[in-house]
Amino acid sequence: GVEEDRTPDLRIANAALSQLSYHPMEVRILASFRPGDNVRVVAGAGTGISCPILKPPRPGARMQINPPFGYKEIVPLYKNNKVTLPAPGSVPEFCNQLNAIPISYTEFSIACRDYPLVFTSGDEGETYAPVAVLGLTNGENLFLADGAWEKNVYVPAYVRRYPFCMARVNLDKVEQADRLICVEKAFLDDAGVAMFDAEGNPLPKWQPIEKLLQEYEADLERSREMSGILSDYALLEPFAMQAQTKAGAAMNLTGMYRVDEKKIGALNASQLKNLIKKGVMGRIYAHLISLDNFVRLLDRKVGRAAAA
Repeated sequence: GVEEDRTPDLRIANAALSQLSYHPMEVRILASFRPGDNVRVVAGAGTGISCPILKPPRPGARMQINPPFGYKEIVPLYKNNKVTLPAPGSVPEFCNQLNAIPISYTEFSIACRDYPLVFTSGDEGETYAPVAVLGLTNGENLFLADGAWEKNVYVPAYVRRYPFCMARVNLDKVEQADRLICVEKAFLDDAGVAMFDAEGNPLPKWQPIEKLLQEYEADLERSREMSGILSDYALLEPFAMQAQTKAGAAMNLTGMYRVDEKKIGALNASQLKNLIKKGVMGRIYAHLISLDNFVRLLDRKVGRAAAA
């Protein structure tokens, strides 16, 4: 049999809250612009409007880039860069020790089929963020097999966008409104794949990547709005998840928040209308239905232990 697994806290708040690339864990690199440099950016908070280049206010302006969770050293994507793209089906190294991953607004309807979707808070309930639970203990991802994400399981956009990301930038210690398209530095290689042609126009290889980055970043804005509404309406409550498999294994998992369905009935007509208008009501029920996946997650853990 498998011993009872009791974990005091899921410890996923840091990963969850860093889903917004402009809420970084720390500043990792310091770079300088050179005169004439061209950098891809997306303008405006979640607008998805693409600007062809970002030029520094003056030559030699100092630039600080804040990487999202899991990335090591990121640098701006210049139009003359070539990138070594990950092999199909491969996953970023940080996923090997990740027991939860950020999920955005649009992903709820798909991700709820495979994962438990919960909310976390790293600031004692001041703000919340949704995540998909991948494992039942720290450093455990039960959806990886032979270095790849398991087949027939939805792969979150946070994973699919790697090694690219959007990052908030400081120029001379002043935070910029535009988010910068960046890439993990280790993937830059002169023998890699060109993203733009000699004239600076996007090549077919780059277009779907840029589309994913823009749509995902805009979707994170909707996630933040949704989490804010749920908090404002006092619909979220902390909960512990107890589950037991047919084999007798059990778990007691804490450090998570869920929507209290009973409180929805106490909302006024204006609040209910807003939940429906914003599309939040559908996400609420996708989230609540997904909680049944905790039992499947535990079965997955037991099955792997038995196979080992």
